[in-house]
Amino acid sequence: MTVVLLMLGVMTAATAPSQAAPQQLAGSAIICSNSPIPAGWVVTSSYRSSGCPGTGVAYNIADPSGQNGIIVCSFSPIPAGWVVTSSYPSSGCAGTGIAYNIGNAATVNSATVCSFSPIPAGWVVTSSYASSGCAGTGIAYSISNAANASSATVCSFSPIPAGWVVTTSYATSGCAGTGIAYTIANAAGANYASVCSFSPIPTGWVVTGQYQNSGCAGSGISYNIRRA
Repeated sequence: MTVVLLMLGVMTAATAPSQAAPQQLAGSAIICSNSPIPAGWVVTSSYRSSGCPGTGVAYNIADPSGQNGIIVCSFSPIPAGWVVTSSYPSSGCAGTGIAYNIGNAATVNSATVCSFSPIPAGWVVTSSYASSGCAGTGIAYSISNAANASSATVCSFSPIPAGWVVTTSYATSGCAGTGIAYTIANAAGANYASVCSFSPIPTGWVVTGQYQNSGCAGSGISYNIRRA
Protein backbone atom coordinates (compact mmCIF):
# COMPACT_ATOMS: atom_id res chain seq x y z
CA MET A 1 0.00 0.00 0.00
CA THR A 2 1.59 3.25 -1.11
CA VAL A 3 2.11 5.75 1.66
CA VAL A 4 1.96 9.45 0.91
CA LEU A 5 3.19 11.87 3.53
CA LEU A 6 0.45 13.93 5.07
CA MET A 7 0.85 17.64 4.46
CA LEU A 8 -0.89 19.42 7.27
CA GLY A 9 -0.85 23.14 7.95
CA VAL A 10 -0.47 24.59 11.41
CA MET A 11 -1.96 27.59 13.12
CA THR A 12 0.38 29.50 15.42
CA ALA A 13 -0.81 29.75 19.02
CA ALA A 14 -1.72 33.22 20.27
CA THR A 15 0.64 35.02 22.64
CA ALA A 16 -0.53 34.65 26.23
CA PRO A 17 -1.57 37.78 28.14
CA SER A 18 -0.29 38.35 31.68
CA GLN A 19 -3.41 37.11 33.47
CA ALA A 20 -6.27 34.75 32.74
CA ALA A 21 -9.76 36.24 32.67
CA PRO A 22 -13.18 34.72 31.96
CA GLN A 23 -14.08 34.94 28.28
CA GLN A 24 -16.98 33.68 26.20
CA LEU A 25 -16.22 30.52 24.23
CA ALA A 26 -16.41 31.66 20.62
CA GLY A 27 -13.61 29.91 18.72
CA SER A 28 -10.91 30.61 21.30
CA ALA A 29 -10.71 31.44 24.99
CA ILE A 30 -8.44 31.79 28.02
CA ILE A 31 -9.23 29.49 30.94
CA CYS A 32 -7.56 28.37 34.16
CA SER A 33 -5.87 24.97 33.98
CA ASN A 34 -8.36 23.42 36.42
CA SER A 35 -11.31 24.38 34.19
CA PRO A 36 -13.01 21.72 32.03
CA ILE A 37 -12.02 21.88 28.35
CA PRO A 38 -15.00 21.84 25.97
CA ALA A 39 -15.35 18.65 23.91
CA GLY A 40 -13.38 18.90 20.67
CA TRP A 41 -11.30 21.88 21.84
CA VAL A 42 -7.51 21.93 22.24
CA VAL A 43 -4.91 23.67 24.42
CA THR A 44 -2.68 25.85 22.24
CA SER A 45 -0.47 27.26 25.03
CA SER A 46 -0.10 27.42 28.80
CA TYR A 47 1.60 29.93 31.08
CA ARG A 48 1.91 31.07 34.68
CA SER A 49 -0.89 33.39 35.76
CA SER A 50 -1.78 35.06 39.08
CA GLY A 51 -5.33 35.25 37.76
CA CYS A 52 -5.78 31.51 38.33
CA PRO A 53 -5.66 30.90 42.08
CA GLY A 54 -5.14 27.28 43.01
CA THR A 55 -3.05 26.23 40.03
CA GLY A 56 -1.40 29.48 38.96
CA VAL A 57 -1.55 28.27 35.36
CA ALA A 58 -3.75 29.45 32.48
CA TYR A 59 -4.49 27.85 29.13
CA ASN A 60 -5.21 29.34 25.74
CA ILE A 61 -7.75 26.99 24.15
CA ALA A 62 -9.28 26.90 20.67
CA ASP A 63 -11.90 25.12 18.61
CA PRO A 64 -10.02 23.54 15.64
CA SER A 65 -13.18 22.92 13.60
CA GLY A 66 -12.56 23.85 9.97
CA GLN A 67 -8.78 23.68 10.38
CA ASN A 68 -6.41 21.17 8.78
CA GLY A 69 -3.74 21.58 11.45
CA ILE A 70 -2.92 23.35 14.68
CA ILE A 71 -0.16 23.52 17.34
CA VAL A 72 -1.15 22.20 20.77
CA CYS A 73 0.54 21.43 24.08
CA SER A 74 1.37 17.78 24.70
CA PHE A 75 -1.25 17.54 27.48
CA SER A 76 -4.02 18.86 25.22
CA PRO A 77 -6.92 16.61 24.30
CA ILE A 78 -6.57 15.34 20.72
CA PRO A 79 -9.88 15.53 18.83
CA ALA A 80 -11.24 12.31 17.33
CA GLY A 81 -9.80 11.73 13.85
CA TRP A 82 -6.76 13.97 14.45
CA VAL A 83 -3.16 12.75 14.59
CA VAL A 84 0.17 13.98 16.01
CA THR A 85 2.55 14.70 13.13
CA SER A 86 5.52 16.00 15.17
CA SER A 87 6.57 17.02 18.68
CA TYR A 88 9.24 19.38 19.95
CA PRO A 89 10.33 21.41 23.02
CA SER A 90 8.32 24.60 23.55
CA SER A 91 8.50 27.29 26.20
CA GLY A 92 4.85 28.06 25.40
CA CYS A 93 3.62 24.91 27.13
CA ALA A 94 4.27 25.42 30.84
CA GLY A 95 4.06 22.07 32.59
CA THR A 96 5.62 19.69 30.07
CA GLY A 97 7.54 22.04 27.79
CA ILE A 98 6.51 19.96 24.78
CA ALA A 99 4.25 20.98 21.87
CA TYR A 100 2.64 18.88 19.16
CA ASN A 101 1.75 19.63 15.58
CA ILE A 102 -1.56 17.86 15.02
CA GLY A 103 -3.54 17.41 11.81
CA ASN A 104 -7.03 16.42 10.76
CA ALA A 105 -6.88 13.07 8.97
CA ALA A 106 -10.47 13.27 7.71
CA THR A 107 -9.58 14.39 4.18
CA VAL A 108 -6.48 12.24 3.55
CA ASN A 109 -5.78 8.52 3.13
CA SER A 110 -2.25 8.34 4.53
CA ALA A 111 -0.06 10.20 7.01
CA THR A 112 3.23 10.25 8.91
CA VAL A 113 2.66 10.46 12.66
CA CYS A 114 4.55 10.08 15.92
CA SER A 115 4.34 6.67 17.61
CA PHE A 116 2.30 8.09 20.50
CA SER A 117 -0.30 9.59 18.16
CA PRO A 118 -3.86 8.31 18.24
CA ILE A 119 -4.54 6.06 15.23
CA PRO A 120 -7.92 6.88 13.62
CA ALA A 121 -10.47 4.06 13.53
CA GLY A 122 -9.99 1.90 10.45
CA TRP A 123 -6.38 3.04 9.89
CA VAL A 124 -3.30 0.79 10.03
CA VAL A 125 0.44 1.24 10.68
CA THR A 126 2.39 0.32 7.55
CA SER A 127 5.93 1.10 8.81
CA SER A 128 7.85 2.59 11.73
CA TYR A 129 11.26 4.22 11.92
CA ALA A 130 13.51 6.51 13.97
CA SER A 131 12.59 10.20 13.74
CA SER A 132 14.09 13.27 15.42
CA GLY A 133 10.78 15.02 14.81
CA CYS A 134 9.00 13.00 17.50
CA ALA A 135 10.46 14.21 20.79
CA GLY A 136 9.62 11.71 23.50
CA THR A 137 9.91 8.38 21.69
CA GLY A 138 11.97 9.27 18.62
CA ILE A 139 9.81 6.92 16.55
CA ALA A 140 7.43 7.80 13.70
CA TYR A 141 4.78 5.69 11.97
CA SER A 142 3.50 5.69 8.42
CA ILE A 143 -0.25 5.06 8.60
CA SER A 144 -2.94 4.49 6.00
CA ASN A 145 -6.72 4.37 5.83
CA ALA A 146 -7.75 0.79 5.05
CA ALA A 147 -11.40 1.64 4.38
CA ASN A 148 -11.21 1.12 0.61
CA ALA A 149 -8.57 -1.63 0.58
CA SER A 150 -8.96 -5.40 0.49
CA SER A 151 -5.49 -6.18 1.86
CA ALA A 152 -2.50 -4.44 3.43
CA THR A 153 0.97 -4.97 4.85
CA VAL A 154 1.17 -3.66 8.42
CA CYS A 155 3.47 -3.73 11.42
CA SER A 156 2.62 -6.33 14.07
CA PHE A 157 1.62 -3.62 16.58
CA SER A 158 -0.83 -2.01 14.14
CA PRO A 159 -4.52 -1.94 14.95
CA ILE A 160 -6.34 -4.60 12.90
CA PRO A 161 -9.63 -3.25 11.48
CA ALA A 162 -12.80 -5.09 12.50
CA GLY A 163 -13.48 -8.01 10.15
CA TRP A 164 -9.86 -8.26 8.95
CA VAL A 165 -7.56 -11.24 9.47
CA VAL A 166 -3.78 -11.89 9.57
CA THR A 167 -2.78 -14.21 6.72
CA THR A 168 1.04 -14.16 7.09
CA SER A 169 3.75 -12.68 9.30
CA TYR A 170 7.47 -12.21 8.72
CA ALA A 171 10.60 -10.38 9.89
CA THR A 172 11.16 -6.87 8.51
CA SER A 173 13.47 -3.93 9.18
CA GLY A 174 10.58 -1.60 8.32
CA CYS A 175 8.80 -2.06 11.66
CA ALA A 176 11.11 -0.60 14.30
CA GLY A 177 10.06 -1.92 17.69
CA THR A 178 9.05 -5.50 16.92
CA GLY A 179 10.70 -6.15 13.55
CA ILE A 180 7.64 -8.14 12.47
CA ALA A 181 5.12 -7.32 9.72
CA TYR A 182 1.74 -8.86 8.96
CA THR A 183 -0.13 -9.32 5.72
CA ILE A 184 -3.78 -8.69 6.54
CA ALA A 185 -6.94 -9.09 4.49
CA ASN A 186 -10.55 -7.97 4.66
CA ALA A 187 -12.68 -11.09 5.14
CA ALA A 188 -15.97 -9.30 4.42
CA GLY A 189 -16.53 -10.93 1.02
CA ALA A 190 -15.13 -14.35 1.84
CA ASN A 191 -16.56 -17.54 3.32
CA TYR A 192 -13.24 -19.31 3.99
CA ALA A 193 -9.72 -18.19 4.90
CA SER A 194 -6.35 -19.43 6.15
CA VAL A 195 -5.02 -17.22 8.93
CA CYS A 196 -2.18 -17.15 11.44
CA SER A 197 -3.11 -18.57 14.83
CA PHE A 198 -2.80 -15.12 16.47
CA SER A 199 -5.15 -13.50 13.95
CA PRO A 200 -8.41 -11.97 15.15
CA ILE A 201 -11.31 -14.30 14.25
CA PRO A 202 -14.19 -12.27 12.75
CA THR A 203 -17.52 -12.40 14.54
CA GLY A 204 -19.54 -15.35 13.27
CA TRP A 205 -16.50 -17.30 12.02
CA VAL A 206 -15.18 -20.60 13.42
CA VAL A 207 -11.85 -22.48 13.33
CA THR A 208 -12.13 -25.74 11.35
CA GLY A 209 -8.51 -26.91 11.45
CA GLN A 210 -4.88 -26.02 12.02
CA TYR A 211 -1.47 -26.82 10.51
CA GLN A 212 2.22 -25.92 10.67
CA ASN A 213 3.09 -22.83 8.63
CA SER A 214 6.50 -21.16 8.45
CA GLY A 215 4.72 -18.12 6.97
CA CYS A 216 3.35 -17.23 10.41
CA ALA A 217 6.47 -16.03 12.23
CA GLY A 218 5.81 -16.09 15.95
CA SER A 219 3.64 -19.17 16.30
CA GLY A 220 4.36 -21.17 13.14
CA ILE A 221 0.71 -22.24 13.15
CA SER A 222 -2.12 -21.41 10.74
CA TYR A 223 -5.85 -21.93 11.16
CA ASN A 224 -8.46 -22.71 8.55
CA ILE A 225 -11.52 -20.62 9.36
CA ARG A 226 -14.96 -20.24 7.81
CA ARG A 227 -18.25 -18.51 8.39
CA ALA A 228 -20.42 -20.47 10.81
